[in-house]
Amino acid sequence: MMTGKQTWVFDTPPSIISTGVVGGPFEEKGNIPNDFDYFYTDQWMDEKSFELAHQHMIEDACHFAIEKANLETSDIQFFLHGDLINQLTPSNFAAKSLAIPYLGVFNACATSMEGLAMAALIINQMKADYVMTGAASHTSAVERQFRYPNEYGSQKPDTSQLTVTGAGIAILSKNGTGPKVTSATIGKVVDRGLKDPFNMGGAMAPAAYDTITRHLKDRNISPDYYDYIITGDLAKVGRDICLDLFQQNNYQINENQFVDCGLTIYKPDQPIFAGASGPACSAVVTYGHFINKLLQGECNRILVVATGALLSPLTVQQKQTIPCIAHAVSIENA
Repeated sequence: MMTGKQTWVFDTPPSIISTGVVGGPFEEKGNIPNDFDYFYTDQWMDEKSFELAHQHMIEDACHFAIEKANLETSDIQFFLHGDLINQLTPSNFAAKSLAIPYLGVFNACATSMEGLAMAALIINQMKADYVMTGAASHTSAVERQFRYPNEYGSQKPDTSQLTVTGAGIAILSKNGTGPKVTSATIGKVVDRGLKDPFNMGGAMAPAAYDTITRHLKDRNISPDYYDYIITGDLAKVGRDICLDLFQQNNYQINENQFVDCGLTIYKPDQPIFAGASGPACSAVVTYGHFINKLLQGECNRILVVATGALLSPLTVQQKQTIPCIAHAVSIENA
Protein backbone atom coordinates (compact mmCIF):
# COMPACT_ATOMS: atom_id res chain seq x y z
CA MET A 1 0.00 0.00 0.00
CA MET A 2 2.90 2.37 0.72
CA THR A 3 3.95 4.16 -2.46
CA GLY A 4 6.96 6.45 -2.56
CA LYS A 5 7.86 8.28 0.64
CA GLN A 6 4.57 9.60 2.02
CA THR A 7 1.66 8.14 0.05
CA TRP A 8 -0.79 5.34 0.67
CA VAL A 9 -2.46 3.84 -2.41
CA PHE A 10 -5.46 1.79 -1.31
CA ASP A 11 -5.65 -1.61 -3.00
CA THR A 12 -9.34 -1.85 -2.05
CA PRO A 13 -10.51 1.76 -2.23
CA PRO A 14 -13.45 2.50 0.08
CA SER A 15 -16.49 4.33 -1.24
CA ILE A 16 -17.95 7.56 0.09
CA ILE A 17 -21.53 6.35 0.30
CA SER A 18 -23.11 9.46 1.82
CA THR A 19 -22.37 12.90 3.21
CA GLY A 20 -23.96 15.41 5.56
CA VAL A 21 -23.30 19.13 5.18
CA VAL A 22 -24.75 21.96 7.28
CA GLY A 23 -23.98 25.67 7.45
CA GLY A 24 -24.87 28.99 9.02
CA PRO A 25 -26.89 31.92 7.65
CA PHE A 26 -23.84 33.56 6.04
CA GLU A 27 -23.04 30.34 4.19
CA GLU A 28 -26.61 30.20 2.87
CA LYS A 29 -25.94 33.52 1.14
CA GLY A 30 -22.77 32.12 -0.41
CA ASN A 31 -21.77 30.66 -3.73
CA ILE A 32 -22.83 27.00 -3.30
CA PRO A 33 -26.05 26.90 -1.21
CA ASN A 34 -27.48 23.99 -3.22
CA ASP A 35 -24.65 21.74 -1.98
CA PHE A 36 -25.75 21.92 1.69
CA ASP A 37 -28.31 19.73 3.42
CA TYR A 38 -29.41 22.36 5.94
CA PHE A 39 -28.85 25.97 7.02
CA TYR A 40 -29.42 27.51 10.46
CA THR A 41 -31.19 30.84 10.76
CA ASP A 42 -28.66 32.30 13.23
CA GLN A 43 -25.32 31.63 14.88
CA TRP A 44 -26.90 30.39 18.14
CA MET A 45 -28.81 27.40 16.70
CA ASP A 46 -31.15 27.33 19.72
CA GLU A 47 -28.20 26.81 22.09
CA LYS A 48 -26.88 28.87 25.03
CA SER A 49 -23.35 29.30 23.69
CA PHE A 50 -21.49 29.27 20.40
CA GLU A 51 -19.55 26.20 21.52
CA LEU A 52 -22.79 24.30 22.13
CA ALA A 53 -24.00 25.47 18.72
CA HIS A 54 -20.76 24.07 17.28
CA GLN A 55 -21.56 20.66 18.82
CA HIS A 56 -25.13 20.92 17.55
CA MET A 57 -23.91 21.30 13.96
CA ILE A 58 -21.68 18.23 14.19
CA GLU A 59 -24.50 16.07 15.50
CA ASP A 60 -26.91 17.28 12.82
CA ALA A 61 -24.43 16.71 9.97
CA CYS A 62 -23.77 13.18 11.25
CA HIS A 63 -27.48 12.40 11.40
CA PHE A 64 -27.98 13.69 7.85
CA ALA A 65 -25.18 11.44 6.57
CA ILE A 66 -26.45 8.38 8.47
CA GLU A 67 -30.03 8.89 7.31
CA LYS A 68 -28.98 9.38 3.66
CA ALA A 69 -26.98 6.13 3.84
CA ASN A 70 -30.05 4.25 5.17
CA LEU A 71 -28.05 3.23 8.23
CA GLU A 72 -28.50 3.34 11.98
CA THR A 73 -26.03 5.08 14.27
CA SER A 74 -25.16 1.65 15.68
CA ASP A 75 -24.00 0.54 12.21
CA ILE A 76 -21.08 3.00 12.28
CA GLN A 77 -18.02 1.27 13.72
CA PHE A 78 -15.70 4.28 14.09
CA PHE A 79 -16.15 8.05 14.16
CA LEU A 80 -13.21 10.35 13.39
CA HIS A 81 -13.73 14.07 13.85
CA GLY A 82 -11.99 17.30 14.76
CA ASP A 83 -12.43 21.05 15.21
CA LEU A 84 -10.44 24.05 16.48
CA ILE A 85 -11.87 24.57 19.96
CA ASN A 86 -9.84 23.73 23.08
CA GLN A 87 -9.24 19.97 23.40
CA LEU A 88 -11.76 19.31 20.57
CA THR A 89 -14.59 20.04 22.99
CA PRO A 90 -17.45 20.21 20.42
CA SER A 91 -16.26 17.00 18.71
CA ASN A 92 -15.81 15.19 22.01
CA PHE A 93 -19.27 16.09 23.28
CA ALA A 94 -20.88 15.24 19.92
CA ALA A 95 -19.13 11.85 20.06
CA LYS A 96 -20.58 11.33 23.53
CA SER A 97 -24.06 12.02 22.18
CA LEU A 98 -23.59 9.73 19.18
CA ALA A 99 -22.10 6.90 21.28
CA ILE A 100 -19.90 5.64 18.41
CA PRO A 101 -16.30 4.47 19.02
CA TYR A 102 -14.41 7.71 18.52
CA LEU A 103 -11.01 9.01 17.46
CA GLY A 104 -10.52 12.76 17.89
CA VAL A 105 -8.20 14.18 15.23
CA PHE A 106 -6.54 17.58 15.03
CA ASN A 107 -4.48 19.19 12.30
CA ALA A 108 -6.17 22.60 12.41
CA CYS A 109 -7.81 23.31 9.04
CA ALA A 110 -6.18 20.19 7.55
CA THR A 111 -8.27 18.01 9.87
CA SER A 112 -10.85 17.05 7.23
CA MET A 113 -8.39 15.20 5.00
CA GLU A 114 -6.44 13.80 7.96
CA GLY A 115 -9.69 12.19 9.06
CA LEU A 116 -10.58 10.99 5.57
CA ALA A 117 -7.13 9.44 5.06
CA MET A 118 -7.32 7.63 8.40
CA ALA A 119 -10.90 6.47 7.79
CA ALA A 120 -9.89 5.00 4.42
CA LEU A 121 -6.91 3.32 6.07
CA ILE A 122 -9.13 1.75 8.73
CA ILE A 123 -11.46 0.31 6.10
CA ASN A 124 -8.72 -0.79 3.72
CA GLN A 125 -6.50 -2.43 6.33
CA MET A 126 -8.85 -3.36 9.16
CA LYS A 127 -11.81 -4.28 6.95
CA ALA A 128 -14.29 -2.19 8.89
CA ASP A 129 -17.73 -1.92 7.31
CA TYR A 130 -18.63 1.72 7.97
CA VAL A 131 -16.48 4.61 9.20
CA MET A 132 -17.71 8.20 9.59
CA THR A 133 -15.38 11.19 9.48
CA GLY A 134 -15.56 14.96 9.24
CA ALA A 135 -14.62 18.38 10.54
CA ALA A 136 -16.43 21.49 11.73
CA SER A 137 -15.92 25.11 12.77
CA HIS A 138 -18.03 28.00 14.07
CA THR A 139 -16.92 31.53 13.29
CA SER A 140 -18.04 33.05 16.58
CA ALA A 141 -16.44 30.33 18.70
CA VAL A 142 -13.19 30.16 16.74
CA GLU A 143 -12.61 33.90 16.38
CA ARG A 144 -12.84 34.58 20.08
CA GLN A 145 -10.41 31.76 20.87
CA PHE A 146 -7.73 32.57 18.29
CA ARG A 147 -8.15 36.31 17.67
CA TYR A 148 -10.81 38.71 18.97
CA PRO A 149 -14.53 38.08 19.52
CA ASN A 150 -16.54 39.20 16.51
CA GLU A 151 -18.62 41.38 18.83
CA TYR A 152 -15.49 43.39 19.64
CA GLY A 153 -15.44 44.73 16.09
CA SER A 154 -11.64 44.83 15.75
CA GLN A 155 -10.13 45.88 12.44
CA LYS A 156 -8.54 43.12 10.36
CA PRO A 157 -6.04 43.32 7.50
CA ASP A 158 -6.87 42.28 3.95
CA THR A 159 -4.79 39.09 4.37
CA SER A 160 -7.11 37.76 7.09
CA GLN A 161 -9.78 35.13 6.42
CA LEU A 162 -13.31 34.43 7.62
CA THR A 163 -13.91 31.20 9.56
CA VAL A 164 -16.68 29.08 8.02
CA THR A 165 -19.63 28.13 10.21
CA GLY A 166 -20.49 24.60 9.22
CA ALA A 167 -19.90 20.88 9.52
CA GLY A 168 -19.07 18.37 6.79
CA ILE A 169 -19.37 14.61 7.31
CA ALA A 170 -18.69 11.60 5.09
CA ILE A 171 -19.47 7.92 5.61
CA LEU A 172 -17.07 5.44 4.03
CA SER A 173 -17.82 1.80 3.29
CA LYS A 174 -15.80 -1.12 1.98
CA ASN A 175 -18.83 -1.87 -0.20
CA GLY A 176 -21.50 0.29 -1.74
CA THR A 177 -21.58 2.82 -4.52
CA GLY A 178 -20.02 6.25 -4.60
CA PRO A 179 -16.72 7.99 -5.34
CA LYS A 180 -13.66 6.02 -4.23
CA VAL A 181 -10.92 7.20 -1.89
CA THR A 182 -7.95 5.93 -3.89
CA SER A 183 -4.87 7.37 -2.17
CA ALA A 184 -3.63 9.70 0.55
CA THR A 185 -0.40 11.64 0.97
CA ILE A 186 0.43 12.48 4.57
CA GLY A 187 2.08 15.88 4.78
CA LYS A 188 5.10 17.07 6.71
CA VAL A 189 5.15 20.10 8.99
CA VAL A 190 6.59 23.05 7.06
CA ASP A 191 7.57 26.32 8.74
CA ARG A 192 8.91 29.23 6.68
CA GLY A 193 9.17 31.61 9.64
CA LEU A 194 5.93 33.60 9.26
CA LYS A 195 4.44 34.89 12.52
CA ASP A 196 1.35 36.84 11.44
CA PRO A 197 -1.83 35.03 12.59
CA PHE A 198 -3.79 37.22 10.17
CA ASN A 199 -1.97 35.77 7.16
CA MET A 200 -2.76 32.06 7.29
CA GLY A 201 -2.75 31.67 3.50
CA GLY A 202 0.81 32.92 3.20
CA ALA A 203 1.96 30.63 6.01
CA MET A 204 0.24 27.52 4.62
CA ALA A 205 1.13 27.84 0.93
CA PRO A 206 4.58 26.18 1.19
CA ALA A 207 3.06 23.20 3.02
CA ALA A 208 0.43 22.81 0.28
CA TYR A 209 3.12 22.98 -2.41
CA ASP A 210 5.26 20.42 -0.57
CA THR A 211 2.43 17.89 -0.20
CA ILE A 212 1.09 18.29 -3.74
CA THR A 213 4.50 17.83 -5.36
CA ARG A 214 5.28 14.86 -3.10
CA HIS A 215 1.95 13.27 -4.07
CA LEU A 216 2.68 13.67 -7.77
CA LYS A 217 6.19 12.23 -7.36
CA ASP A 218 5.07 9.31 -5.18
CA ARG A 219 2.33 8.32 -7.64
CA ASN A 220 4.43 9.18 -10.70
CA ILE A 221 1.66 11.22 -12.25
CA SER A 222 1.40 14.71 -13.73
CA PRO A 223 -0.98 17.41 -12.44
CA ASP A 224 -3.33 16.91 -15.39
CA TYR A 225 -4.19 13.44 -14.08
CA TYR A 226 -6.76 15.27 -11.93
CA ASP A 227 -9.68 17.34 -13.09
CA TYR A 228 -9.21 19.54 -10.03
CA ILE A 229 -6.47 20.00 -7.45
CA ILE A 230 -8.35 21.56 -4.55
CA THR A 231 -6.68 23.29 -1.61
CA GLY A 232 -8.48 23.72 1.67
CA ASP A 233 -8.21 27.37 2.64
CA LEU A 234 -5.21 29.09 1.09
CA ALA A 235 -7.60 31.84 -0.05
CA LYS A 236 -6.35 34.53 -2.42
CA VAL A 237 -2.97 35.24 -0.83
CA GLY A 238 -1.94 31.61 -0.34
CA ARG A 239 -3.25 30.45 -3.71
CA ASP A 240 -1.20 33.10 -5.53
CA ILE A 241 1.93 32.12 -3.59
CA CYS A 242 1.37 28.42 -4.31
CA LEU A 243 0.92 29.09 -8.03
CA ASP A 244 4.18 31.07 -7.99
CA LEU A 245 5.96 28.10 -6.38
CA PHE A 246 4.65 25.77 -9.07
CA GLN A 247 5.79 28.13 -11.80
CA GLN A 248 9.25 28.61 -10.28
CA ASN A 249 9.74 24.84 -10.15
CA ASN A 250 8.34 24.10 -13.61
CA TYR A 251 5.10 22.38 -12.57
CA GLN A 252 2.45 22.93 -15.22
CA ILE A 253 -0.77 23.44 -13.26
CA ASN A 254 -3.64 25.17 -15.00
CA GLU A 255 -5.10 28.02 -12.96
CA ASN A 256 -8.64 26.82 -13.72
CA GLN A 257 -7.69 23.35 -12.46
CA PHE A 258 -6.16 24.69 -9.24
CA VAL A 259 -9.06 25.78 -7.02
CA ASP A 260 -9.42 26.66 -3.35
CA CYS A 261 -12.31 25.89 -1.02
CA GLY A 262 -11.75 29.25 0.68
CA LEU A 263 -12.49 30.98 -2.63
CA THR A 264 -15.36 28.66 -3.60
CA ILE A 265 -17.77 28.76 -0.70
CA TYR A 266 -18.63 32.48 -0.69
CA LYS A 267 -19.57 35.01 -3.35
CA PRO A 268 -16.94 37.59 -4.32
CA ASP A 269 -19.05 40.45 -2.98
CA GLN A 270 -19.36 38.97 0.53
CA PRO A 271 -17.10 40.60 3.16
CA ILE A 272 -14.60 37.74 3.55
CA PHE A 273 -11.24 39.56 3.29
CA ALA A 274 -8.85 37.17 1.44
CA GLY A 275 -11.28 34.24 1.60
CA ALA A 276 -12.68 31.58 3.91
CA SER A 277 -10.90 29.34 6.43
CA GLY A 278 -11.57 26.86 9.23
CA PRO A 279 -11.78 23.04 9.30
CA ALA A 280 -15.34 23.29 7.96
CA CYS A 281 -14.13 25.14 4.87
CA SER A 282 -12.56 22.12 3.16
CA ALA A 283 -15.07 19.72 4.77
CA VAL A 284 -18.28 21.34 3.54
CA VAL A 285 -16.95 22.30 0.10
CA THR A 286 -15.51 18.81 -0.49
CA TYR A 287 -18.37 16.75 0.95
CA GLY A 288 -20.98 19.03 -0.55
CA HIS A 289 -19.88 20.79 -3.72
CA PHE A 290 -17.16 18.51 -5.12
CA ILE A 291 -18.70 15.18 -4.15
CA ASN A 292 -21.83 16.36 -5.99
CA LYS A 293 -19.70 17.17 -9.04
CA LEU A 294 -18.30 13.63 -8.96
CA LEU A 295 -21.75 12.08 -8.52
CA GLN A 296 -23.14 14.13 -11.41
CA GLY A 297 -20.22 13.19 -13.69
CA GLU A 298 -18.96 16.78 -14.03
CA CYS A 299 -15.52 15.53 -13.03
CA ASN A 300 -13.98 12.12 -12.36
CA ARG A 301 -10.74 12.66 -10.43
CA ILE A 302 -10.02 15.21 -7.73
CA LEU A 303 -7.16 15.73 -5.31
CA VAL A 304 -8.22 17.49 -2.11
CA VAL A 305 -5.36 19.09 -0.20
CA ALA A 306 -6.56 20.38 3.17
CA THR A 307 -4.21 22.96 4.68
CA GLY A 308 -3.65 23.72 8.34
CA ALA A 309 -1.80 26.32 10.41
CA LEU A 310 -0.68 24.60 13.61
CA LEU A 311 -0.57 27.67 15.82
CA SER A 312 -2.33 28.25 19.13
CA PRO A 313 -3.19 31.34 21.18
CA LEU A 314 -0.21 30.50 23.41
CA THR A 315 2.31 30.28 20.55
CA VAL A 316 1.07 33.60 19.14
CA GLN A 317 1.45 35.26 22.54
CA GLN A 318 5.00 33.88 22.78
CA LYS A 319 5.84 35.31 19.30
CA GLN A 320 6.58 31.89 17.81
CA THR A 321 6.48 31.11 14.11
CA ILE A 322 3.56 29.26 12.51
CA PRO A 323 4.21 25.60 11.56
CA CYS A 324 1.85 24.38 8.84
CA ILE A 325 0.78 21.10 7.27
CA ALA A 326 -1.25 19.81 4.33
CA HIS A 327 -2.73 16.36 3.70
CA ALA A 328 -3.83 15.26 0.23
CA VAL A 329 -6.52 12.67 -0.55
CA SER A 330 -7.51 11.58 -4.06
CA ILE A 331 -11.17 10.84 -4.70
CA GLU A 332 -12.13 9.24 -8.02
CA ASN A 333 -15.14 7.82 -9.76
CA ALA A 334 -14.80 4.09 -10.33
